[in-house]
Amino acid sequence: MARAEPGWELYRSLLAVVREGSLSAAARSLALTQPTVGRHIDALEKQLGVALFVRSQAGLVPTDAALTLMPHAEAMASSADALLRSASGRAEDERGSVRLTASEIVGTEIVAPLLGPFREQHPRIAIELLLSSRTEDLLRREADIAVRLFRPTQGALLARRIGELWMGLYAHPSYIAARGAPRTVKQLRDHALIGFDSEVLVRRTETLGLGSRDALSFRCDSYLGQYAALKAGLGIGSCPVVLGRRDGLTRVLPKQPGVSAEVWLAMHEDLRTSRRVRLLYDFLADALGARLGGGAS
Repeated sequence: MARAEPGWELYRSLLAVVREGSLSAAARSLALTQPTVGRHIDALEKQLGVALFVRSQAGLVPTDAALTLMPHAEAMASSADALLRSASGRAEDERGSVRLTASEIVGTEIVAPLLGPFREQHPRIAIELLLSSRTEDLLRREADIAVRLFRPTQGALLARRIGELWMGLYAHPSYIAARGAPRTVKQLRDHALIGFDSEVLVRRTETLGLGSRDALSFRCDSYLGQYAALKAGLGIGSCPVVLGRRDGLTRVLPKQPGVSAEVWLAMHEDLRTSRRVRLLYDFLADALGARLGGGAS
């Protein structure tokens, strides 16, 4: 008789314990009892013939065997979420959930504020926002729609170019009042500058004149963190032109050309017949297109 393969409920508990670090925390996240999660882990270890955790003072530490299984368990979780989203909308086309993914600052500061009219028009569609820039989100069905700052090239995706996101140098008016505004790129060196901490990411803003990592007074690999520092008056940094204008920041070196990235909207081709996904896709194409229309350098 063939050996039964471990079911999804066992891998789901494995995923939760690795993420949460203990049986009790995993049980809370899954809305299960601690003994149930413990039985799942015991059953999975027995079926696989390997130890998955080592107990320590810090909690349960996953073994190499458990860590090897994590990508597969995460893929199963993504598939289960996609199935749930699909099933939630079967009874009625405009009821269910749609998962939308965008980069951190675009999703938080640009996309989310646009969604109010959509919610009013389609109150039975739940929107899930995943802040991520990974290209595999759609192919792995971790999301239904993606807003990306590059052209998607995967053949299984439907993509539409909807505009450009321009970046420029800005500072809070309080900073300019206290320190003055530089008149040349060279004079930027005499100012407090905001940028990335990682050397690889620093290259993204070199063309704007911010210079090397060592020249930065405030370093953060999160664009949202940088933008918070910018609005707090900590220095000069880069941000989307549409946000700088919206929040009353002062453009620095306004005659210097900004840099731009194409903004693309993408969805998996298998979802083209899903009405609720298509409704949000078309809404975003119009709303983002209109929002970015005023964001030229």
